[in-house]
Amino acid sequence: MKAPDASASRQALFARPFESTVVPLLRDDVDTDQIIPARYLKGTERTGLGEGLFAGWRYLSEGQKDPEFELHQPHFQGGQILLGGDNFGCGSSREHAVWALMEQGFRVVLAPRFADIFRTNALGNGLLVIDLSAESHQELSRRALAEAPFSCRVDLSNQELQWAEGGRFSFQIDPFARGCLLRGEDRLGYLLAQASAIDAFEVNHPFRPRTLLKIADSGDGDSGSSARSES
Repeated sequence: MKAPDASASRQALFARPFESTVVPLLRDDVDTDQIIPARYLKGTERTGLGEGLFAGWRYLSEGQKDPEFELHQPHFQGGQILLGGDNFGCGSSREHAVWALMEQGFRVVLAPRFADIFRTNALGNGLLVIDLSAESHQELSRRALAEAPFSCRVDLSNQELQWAEGGRFSFQIDPFARGCLLRGEDRLGYLLAQASAIDAFEVNHPFRPRTLLKIADSGDGDSGSSARSES
């Protein structure tokens, strides 16, 4: 699978609905070490991790690709939606797991449940994770296997997942994370976008070094009254 152009902004990826093949990896409790084994964690760069994605399952003992592994099936090539099992992303906290998935070309991961730290890392890095109901997960799993290549349409603006014959699922997502994905921002980008508001706050709340020094000199005394006396 080809990863999205690194120069493309997140806004270009999620501002409008998109449709892609669903790649089923229907295994429960897939942990971060299975997503990206520890031997691939030799640096802090976000690139070069795609080949290590699911390495324990993708490769045979001789280092050759296992043709039976899900990601190697011809009808799943190019798919950008990964359909996982329950408790996806459990185990240790490592952002490398998210980076590896994204470098492999995945933009969305669907599962009945995600580990909290994986969810945080995913949304913070621009990977959309969607919690499915048991009914929707069962239907998508069945169709992804029986009707491959099976596609879904992801509409983040309306928080909806759609598929053929009128199938749809409305999903929940943290409002802040949703806004960042739609605008193409990460947390730092969001803060930088508030620069004018931060500047205005600093103008209206000037630094008072004498007040701070007096509070520090007061020790365990009534620092609140000292601060008020200087204001």
